[in-house]
Amino acid sequence: MHTILVIEDNQKVRDNIAEILELSGYKVLRASEGKTGVEIALKENPDLIVCDIMMPVLDGYGVLHLLNKHKETYSTPFIFLTAKSEKNDFRKGMELGADDYITKPFDGFELLAAIEIRLRKKDTLKAIAGESKEQINNFIETAKQSGNLPLVSDAREVAEFKKKHILYLEGHRPHSVFYLVRGKIKGYKSTDSGKDFIGNIYTAGDFFGYTPIFENIAYTESTEILEDAEVMLIPKEDFIALLTNDTQVAKQFIQLLSKNIIDKEEMLLNMAYNSLRKKVAFGLIHVLEIYRKDKNDKEILELSRDNLAQVTGVATESLIRTLADFKSENLIALHPGKIIILDENKLKNLPY
Repeated sequence: MHTILVIEDNQKVRDNIAEILELSGYKVLRASEGKTGVEIALKENPDLIVCDIMMPVLDGYGVLHLLNKHKETYSTPFIFLTAKSEKNDFRKGMELGADDYITKPFDGFELLAAIEIRLRKKDTLKAIAGESKEQINNFIETAKQSGNLPLVSDAREVAEFKKKHILYLEGHRPHSVFYLVRGKIKGYKSTDSGKDFIGNIYTAGDFFGYTPIFENIAYTESTEILEDAEVMLIPKEDFIALLTNDTQVAKQFIQLLSKNIIDKEEMLLNMAYNSLRKKVAFGLIHVLEIYRKDKNDKEILELSRDNLAQVTGVATESLIRTLADFKSENLIALHPGKIIILDENKLKNLPY
């Protein structure tokens, strides 16, 4: 059951909305003014918020502004409900990140239709982290229902690639955004001396190749298939239209970009300041967490020594010596093509 928070200072209107929603099978939370509404939203994390604009203590614009500052509520669908219908008020709400804007008086069907569309979109956005073509197709189909995404089924191509296939090279112009349905892909950069550094390992559910499209530049990394993969290609123009016209999807990608920046900062700090042992330990844990995305709590890494060296930014020979040390200390076990993590906690907390 979805939970909806209604923030409305008029008790009669608030009760009417709550009754309509409860009859439609939703759980309803109520707040009589904005400050209380923010407190309830942060505590209960509702699936959607319906909020009046003109309220005492804190108006609707203030509510949305505050909720956008918290990661728990940043992407919560938000519908403004108000008697104000002037164009500038509409624009202000949308610029703050509102997903919809319904003016009073309204009928119950109009409100329910807006809520259902936003909840469907929120549910299917979770398919971004899923593994199957069916999930991503659901995501795209839901986006189409909002009228903002001109995608058709024959515009979405899913291709199969074998291990070691080069998907694209650094310096090539981007034409598509990629969604990894199955398998693993490495994103790497090559130095003038011919050495490679792996900056990303993509697994099922990951989008990649979108940053050059945002910046309108060539690819800044190359990609190679690590294990047999299925990749969905989303045309560049359709991807841009989706982010430009849909606030909810844009928020999801802002969060994705933010997480990627944090991950990159941690990797750069590791390579710049840590000892060889800590660099290798960090690389093992980093790759382990990536592999766990689609293998639950497994402690097995199926990555070549060369690729692991490229992840950690050390020479392959140094990596092999350090792995041998870790094996003698019973931190890991080594098998052909596999590394088994035996003591994750000690690897994370090496003293030097």
